Amino acid sequence: MEIEAPPTEKRYDKPEGERRGLVIVNTGDGKGKSTAAFGLALRAHGRGKKVKIYQFMKVPTARFGEHRMFEQLGIPIEGLGDGFSWKSQDLEHSAQLARDGWERAKASILGGEYFMVTLDEITYPLIYGWLPLDDVLATLRARPKDVHVVLTGRRCPPEIIELADTVTEMTLIKHAFKAGIPAQRGIED
Repeated sequence: MEIEAPPTEKRYDKPEGERRGLVIVNTGDGKGKSTAAFGLALRAHGRGKKVKIYQFMKVPTARFGEHRMFEQLGIPIEGLGDGFSWKSQDLEHSAQLARDGWERAKASILGGEYFMVTLDEITYPLIYGWLPLDDVLATLRARPKDVHVVLTGRRCPPEIIELADTVTEMTLIKHAFKAGIPAQRGIED
């Protein structure tokens, strides 16, 4: 490790642009995409802002740690899918669930009721061809001025990355799973 001196001067000028809703993308093969999005949801909720979370790959009855906590806090979180695609009994049914879920998420984005709408794991139904990319892009462009949208998932389409205001790529450096350690409650669920 190399020691460095802490900054003694501000390293940037304050932006002078107008505050507006952002499109934020968390993508990449590393851990933390959904976790970061949930952190933003908590931050917004803590400021009294209305937040809605849609999870495109989770089942509506999911009871992972985030569901339990968001329920306690009064943050609506909705599973739209039927789980991992390799567990699906009917991929056309999975695709239809994604399309139906997208219509609900789209209405929440365009309705302007929410300060932030999180589209967790939306990249998967996009790259599987289950959702029309053009409709997602048009919705992001047409959203009300003050609505923030957070999208997560691996392999985010470049068209969304181009449209987004902030994009973070989580890079996998090391993962316990590859060392034979299974997923653990409270860490990965």
